Amino acid sequence: MDLFLLDFLGKPLWMWLLFLSLVVALLVFDLGVLNKDDHEIGIAESLKLSAMYITLGIAFSGFIYWSMGGEPMAQYLTAFIVEKTLAMDNIFVIALIFSFFAIPREYQHRVLFWGILGVIVLRGIMIGLGATIVENYHWVLYLFAAFLIFTGVKMLFASDQPHDMADNKMLAWLRRRMRVTDELHGHAFMVKKPDPRTGKLVRWATPLLLALIVIEVADLVFAVDSVPAVFTITTDPYLVYTSNIFAILGLRALYFALAAILHRFAYLKYALSILLIFIGSKIFIADLMGWEKFPPAWSLGITFVILTIGVVVSLAKTRGQQPEPLEFGEPRH
Repeated sequence: MDLFLLDFLGKPLWMWLLFLSLVVALLVFDLGVLNKDDHEIGIAESLKLSAMYITLGIAFSGFIYWSMGGEPMAQYLTAFIVEKTLAMDNIFVIALIFSFFAIPREYQHRVLFWGILGVIVLRGIMIGLGATIVENYHWVLYLFAAFLIFTGVKMLFASDQPHDMADNKMLAWLRRRMRVTDELHGHAFMVKKPDPRTGKLVRWATPLLLALIVIEVADLVFAVDSVPAVFTITTDPYLVYTSNIFAILGLRALYFALAAILHRFAYLKYALSILLIFIGSKIFIADLMGWEKFPPAWSLGITFVILTIGVVVSLAKTRGQQPEPLEFGEPRH
């Protein structure tokens, strides 16, 4: 029993194992029961699955309150909301990637599911490194804060030009170093086919694997914004990691519903910009006011107000607009 009480990144090992066990159970239930067979996930199913993840994510704040107290609970909820909202941009990119590679809707959940496993590992590594750096060099938080303010201002005035996957350098690099089939092979990520030069059976990647890799890299890029944002809310690695993973689990589930109405959130980027600027400014405001830290309850309330205004304005401004349909034809090269 003493093993479970060992300290790991500031928390007893049993708390980490409890959370990871819950995540594994959710993933097994998701793939092994709810989505055992390939099928197109409709809006109703997407909303139910997402509601389940959001409910569990919020319910987990009760465990945070029981084990750590009210202030950590407010920090967890703020981080949960911020991470989920910042990941909205990720949904736009995922929709673009699926469209570019012509991934049929019945295989999209498989890609997102395996992508979650990569996120759990990669976010864990990033957060572990970030926590170690912040613990030894506290001034790094000011760099994180300045970076968030810069990113928010840049996003506020950035153009709305869509991403051009055809000119993606990483995708071109992957194609030069991997054998890639021209067509999908069901839900397989890899298949065995004859080498055109030797005739021997060799492994080929399918467009499904390329889509998975590009989505994972896109998540790493977005993590550069979201992880520092959460560290300016709390430096507790447990709160940072649990809020990140719960937010991403729920958002990936919500993708299938949001993908159909992404155009209704066209103005949300301005709220996200202001939110990043606010989060980055908190540490400087606290110093100016002589506070030990910006009050977590205020942070949660202001975050909620900013995002609510962003959503309301977005829905009002885009009322009556129709989305541009995503075509899923042949994979593009």
